[in-house]
Amino acid sequence: MAHEVQTMAYVNATPWHGLGNNLPSGPGQSIETWQQAAGMNWDIIETPVMFATPSEGGVTFRTNPDSKVLFRSDSMAALSVVSNRYQVVQPQQVLEFYRDLVAAGGFELETAGVLKGGRKLWALAKTNQSTSLKGGDQVKAYLLLATSCDGTLATSAFFTSVRVVCNNTLQLSLRGGEGVIKVPHSTVFDPTSVKHQLGLGLSSWDQFQRSIKKLAARPVSEAEAKAYLVDVLGDPSNPFELQPKPVKTALELFSGGGIGAGMSSAKGTAWGLLNAVTELTDHRRAAKSPDTRLDSAWFGIGSQMKAKAFEEAMKLTA
Repeated sequence: MAHEVQTMAYVNATPWHGLGNNLPSGPGQSIETWQQAAGMNWDIIETPVMFATPSEGGVTFRTNPDSKVLFRSDSMAALSVVSNRYQVVQPQQVLEFYRDLVAAGGFELETAGVLKGGRKLWALAKTNQSTSLKGGDQVKAYLLLATSCDGTLATSAFFTSVRVVCNNTLQLSLRGGEGVIKVPHSTVFDPTSVKHQLGLGLSSWDQFQRSIKKLAARPVSEAEAKAYLVDVLGDPSNPFELQPKPVKTALELFSGGGIGAGMSSAKGTAWGLLNAVTELTDHRRAAKSPDTRLDSAWFGIGSQMKAKAFEEAMKLTA
């Protein structure tokens, strides 16, 4: 089965999704090196949409003034047909976003790549922020920038966390939408403005730390755990015995089967419940391939599921 990740590069340990080509360790790699290794050293080219109409003696080619075709400069492969108002973000721009952050220190590019033949692009950098919950349960902060050229994803910059013990990921989509900046393709992408809106002091990370510490301090009973998992993953109109398999799998993960489930921060706590859902989404949920799971976990239904799980978990601490 063909992978949706066409090209990808990473440094340090193999990413949680297990995909990509390893760059040599050592001093930070240049943005140009990343462009080459991640397969992002090409441009998105625009051309008018043309169509053929019958005419005397053959056909006449006409253009559609409202649409344009986007294609790759290297392979000439078509990417999408979009409105003429669509503002393209080039592959190089995704990596250039991090140049000053890396140069100033504190940020390190860790993975970057191309999904779906170039229709989605991303780069992920580790920040210098981390926190440790009781029992040494470490969580690190990352900054993800992603875009698309087919209308499926606005150019999005957001902080995400990685729980070290199990590599579970969780987008820092906090109440009120703080920490997530989306630039629609109807407007020009301005990296300086995005960085300003994000607030590189990581105020969203500070709030996130406080939230997960509350979760780790909130004990939950078996009845509460079942009710939570049904609300997040199942059908509240049915008894637990009739819930779908993901609900029961998540309960098994919470009850000791998950990676890190026995740590004092997670055992019998709301933090453990949340991580049962994130582990299910990132590592256990059925997917066509590891890269479709990656796409879902960051941008699709998996991301939505984890956002709901976080919101419901925080209600337990209210």
